[in-house]
This record gives sequence, structure tokens and C-alpha cells, in this order.
Amino acid sequence: MTALETPIGPGPQAPEHVSLLRRAARESGYLLLCLPFGIAGLVVFVVGIALGVGLLVTLLGLPILAGTLAAAQGLGNVERTRLAALGYPVPATLPFHTERKGLRRFLARLGHGQSWLDLLHALLFFPVSLLTFVVTVVWWVVGAGGVLYIVWERYLPDGGRTDLADLLGYPGQLADILLTTVLGALLLLTAPWVVRGMVALHSGLARITLGGTSSSALRAQVAELTRSRAAVVGAEADTLRRIERDIHDGPQQRLVRMSMDLQSAQRRLAADDPDAAERLIAEAIGHAQASLDELRTLSRGIAPPVLSDRGLRAAIGSAAGQSLIPVELDIGLDPGQRLAAARESAAYFVVTESLVNAAKHSGATAVRVTVAQLDDGVLRVEIADDGIGGAHPGKGHGLTGLADRLAGVDGVLEVHSPDGAGTRVVATIP
Repeated sequence: MTALETPIGPGPQAPEHVSLLRRAARESGYLLLCLPFGIAGLVVFVVGIALGVGLLVTLLGLPILAGTLAAAQGLGNVERTRLAALGYPVPATLPFHTERKGLRRFLARLGHGQSWLDLLHALLFFPVSLLTFVVTVVWWVVGAGGVLYIVWERYLPDGGRTDLADLLGYPGQLADILLTTVLGALLLLTAPWVVRGMVALHSGLARITLGGTSSSALRAQVAELTRSRAAVVGAEADTLRRIERDIHDGPQQRLVRMSMDLQSAQRRLAADDPDAAERLIAEAIGHAQASLDELRTLSRGIAPPVLSDRGLRAAIGSAAGQSLIPVELDIGLDPGQRLAAARESAAYFVVTESLVNAAKHSGATAVRVTVAQLDDGVLRVEIADDGIGGAHPGKGHGLTGLADRLAGVDGVLEVHSPDGAGTRVVATIP
């Protein structure tokens, strides 16, 4: 088994109490950082609204208000990221996007509803952050101080001091130490759940404001589907134009030349010149064979019959057999296993386009194709070569077209190609 095939299993699990403390530490850190973010959001709200509304009569207020909404959206994006890192994802919303310029762009920003909700979150975030900051600090500090009370109690002044035990009717140093220590221990033991409740409070506020409404989520989904559909249509149109150009420049020209050669051979035979006719017929046969080879090459850009008849495993094996570079296959699909037609087609094109790019540009001596269906049903396709690297989706239409084609099935294309270290193309198809 090679290094690429070495299975990676789950690492050793931390004890439950250790995981609880780690999570409490992360959530406490989140809550402590909320206060500076809350102060920044309050400043953005107060200064932006005051200046924007005050200068609105001079039209200078429009860019100020638009900038205030943009800053609020930026703070909202930071909060979405922080909550997602803690395991409290916020529903996706429709981002601000417009092609307008100048004053019309400012007006478009003012008409973006989610930006106003982000600004509302910046206003409400400060008092909530102040509350959760105080509760978090008090809970941990008082709890730790109570547990360590036996250490620092002796340094307290004796004169006129009323201890907790005195207030509860249990005078005496021993009762005071015992009660304070028990109270501190209770605070520390309950701190993880109190902290989690404070985070849940922030999460609820974020879901109401930063999460937008169901209509905005639907608009975001419609916008994404529209974008992916346009990407697929564009990719298909580019493929058709490429095939049409290649047929016109290659097989069509050869077939025209073959027709002319056969006509010339026919005339030579009529003129009793069999040697010249034989040469022309031989050239025509050569053109016919070259045309067949070019048509076979072009057919690789179209879903082959083997993909429809025998599935993805057989189709990738056929494409690897026609590659100019030796291909090592690791296909985690059973023989004859079928997937949805759109998924099979997308995965097949990722493999064939990557093999063609490797043969043309990479200078590689070997390619490895790995196909696996993960536990969650996601199809993962990886093509790695040992070439010169330096590939990037922005440098050519091939990788860009693959990304657009994958977008039609909600897939994602990743390209890792450092200079001198080979190229690794990874496609995930849900």
C-alpha cells in the first residue's frame, strides 16, 4: 500500500471532561472578544447614522450612509464566521451585489434590506455583548476566587468584616471558608453551561438579524441557481463552439481534400495513368484515417457510449487507456455501479479534461486518478500528476469550463498546482 493509499482513521478521542473544558475555553474567548466588536459596531452605528442623516440634505449623507451599511455588513460577516467556527452557523443571506456606479450604487446599497439588518445587529450587539462579557468574567473570576479562598482569606483585614457565613447565620472562619469554597466550586462547575447559554444568546440574535428572512434566503438560493445555470449554459456553449471549430479545421478540411484526390484519381484512371491514380488513392486513404483519428479525439469531449452503457468506472478506464501519459487508477466504485447521469457526466469530464491538460502542458511522466464515494454520498474525484505545476483556473478556459460545469451539479473544483511540484485537481460532487 502506497502513501496515497494509506487509510487515515480517527485520532484518539479526548476524555469528555477535557472536551468540555476546551469548548468552554473557546466559547469564553468568543464572549470576551464580543465586547470590543460590540463597541466597534456601536461606534459605526452612532457616527454613521449621525453624520449620514445630518448631511443628507447636501447629498454627502448618501455615501456616508452607504459606507456605514457596508461597514455594518463587514462586522456582520465577521460575526457569522466566528459563530460558524463555534458550531453555530447562521443561515446564508443574499449578499449585496450591483453593477451600478456612482450615486446609483449608493442608492442600491440603501435599498439592500440585509445591510439594514446588519446595522440593527451592530446596535443590539453592544448591550448583549456587555451583558455576556460581565456574566462570563464574573462567573469565572468569582468561581476561581471562591475555590482559592482558603489561600487568600488570611490576608483580608479582620476589623469590621462581615463574611458570607455571617450573613447566612453561620459565624466562624471554618464555616466562611467552607461556604465560599463550595460556592466557588459550584460556579466553576456550572460555568461551561452558563457560557454556552451566553453564546446561544448571541446565536439567537444573529439568526434573527444576520440570518435574514426566509424570503432573502430564497432569493439567495434563486440567485445561486441562476448563476450555476448560466455557468453550465456557458460551458456547454464553449464546448459546442470548440467542437465546431475543431471539426471545421480538422476532419472537414481533410474530407474535402480526400474528395478532391478521389476525383483526380478517377480522372487519372480514365486517362490510363494507374501509377498517379494509385498515389492519389493512397493519399485519400491517409486523409480518411487521419480524419477518423481526429473524430475519435473530438468524441472524448462528448459523453461516450461506454459511459451510458457501463457507467463511470468503465468510462474512466477507457479514457485512461487512451491517455498519452501512463495513468494509475484507484476507482472506489463497484463494477457496474451507476450514479446519477449528471454526476457521472461531470466526473467523467473532470477526468478527461485533466488528462488532456496534463498531456499538453504539465510535462508529467505519470498521472494518478482516484475516485471515491464518501460516507455522506459525496463523489470525490482527484487527478494528480508529477509535472511542472503552475496550473491555475484563470490561465485557461479548460479549468474554468470544468468549474462552470461542476457548478451545474453544485460541485466544487479545487486546483493545487505549486510551481515544480505537480498539479492536483480535486472535484467534489454532492
